[in-house]
Amino acid sequence: MLGKTNLHEMALEGLTVSSLGGQTVNPYDLTRTPGGSSGGTGAALAANSAILVTGTDTVNSLRSPASANSLFGFRPTRALISRAGVIPVSFTQDTVGAMARNPRDLAVALAVMAGVGFDARDNATALVPREVRHRDYLNTTSTHAVSLKGLRFGLLSGFFNYFASAETTLVNDIMASMVSKLTSVGAEIVNITDPIYDTLAIAKLDVQVFEFREMLDAYLSGGSRPASFAELYSGGDFLVIPAQHNFIGRASHSSTGDAAYRESLSRIEDLRRALEATFASNRLDAVIYPEQKNLVVKIGSPSQSGRNGILAALTGHPVVCVPAGFSPPSADAPLGVPVGMEIFGRPWTEHLLLDIARHISELEPIRRMPPFVNTSVEPKVYESVPIIVPNSANVPAAYPLGVPETISS
Repeated sequence: MLGKTNLHEMALEGLTVSSLGGQTVNPYDLTRTPGGSSGGTGAALAANSAILVTGTDTVNSLRSPASANSLFGFRPTRALISRAGVIPVSFTQDTVGAMARNPRDLAVALAVMAGVGFDARDNATALVPREVRHRDYLNTTSTHAVSLKGLRFGLLSGFFNYFASAETTLVNDIMASMVSKLTSVGAEIVNITDPIYDTLAIAKLDVQVFEFREMLDAYLSGGSRPASFAELYSGGDFLVIPAQHNFIGRASHSSTGDAAYRESLSRIEDLRRALEATFASNRLDAVIYPEQKNLVVKIGSPSQSGRNGILAALTGHPVVCVPAGFSPPSADAPLGVPVGMEIFGRPWTEHLLLDIARHISELEPIRRMPPFVNTSVEPKVYESVPIIVPNSANVPAAYPLGVPETISS
């Protein structure tokens, strides 16, 4: 299993830029990012450097690289997997998940990770229903998804960008093709046009800016250095790219005691109730939408725009991301650029979502390996540990080596 190689602050923009190695590139299109923040992890998995990988997901961190690298990934129901030991950003939004190249490996990962059950170090795990504890996601097929026939999927119209462009139209076309495949095998598609499902509006409820400083202070209070959020960001040694200055500045003066935080939590609860009503009134088994409204962004972009992960991040509902297709081949992308689809369910329905993912993967082979992965590499024996020299030429001018940021108290 591979860990993230990028700074946590870089992760906030989903660009996967390492202070050591520079910009991680997408193995399908070397001019694009691999998503993020676990983009290095996703790129390595797509290139067959691992069987499955794990990571954290506060908003998009696992599903973004799953989509960008033609992988399967899951973000579980909040509390299903313990977050003990994870460097925290948001108690409300943080969770742990995994990516794999097929649904079976993903089910294995979930069975092992969720098998810990209750963990006193993360009291949210006490919320897991008894019938869900220690479920075998590999060998337990849900009673609902014997096949896709008869399943009802809600299609969220507010999670698309309908302005025609080279970056958005291809995503819409791929999703239209996926909808056709689902209906061809007997699934029913219900268009959900409720204005509450607008990612731009939902993103305003993001509460990590209120929770980050207090959680990080608690995590660092064990006597290590830096010992606090303030010490970390005021020492002059930590790098913050320009797009993150505003977030870090706000986080340094925000707290869970703010009225705006309480208002956001109240509106998040309203969103949860609206989701339950949408599922019930439309008799939905799951909701579908593209993970990203546009193709994964080009290297040098200031942020990873167009991602739709915020709905699951705020509500705590489970999601499985699956490969949906590829853009047409081009000089930069010989196989095309991968596009992923999220399958969003009710709490504790991971078994159903994995079943749906498995059936979708069996409709036709969608996932493809990057061209260079099909060649063999001769092993090399090192006499000693090699010295890694940062490649400064591989750092876009938009974020050279980060920008030192001092936060005043």
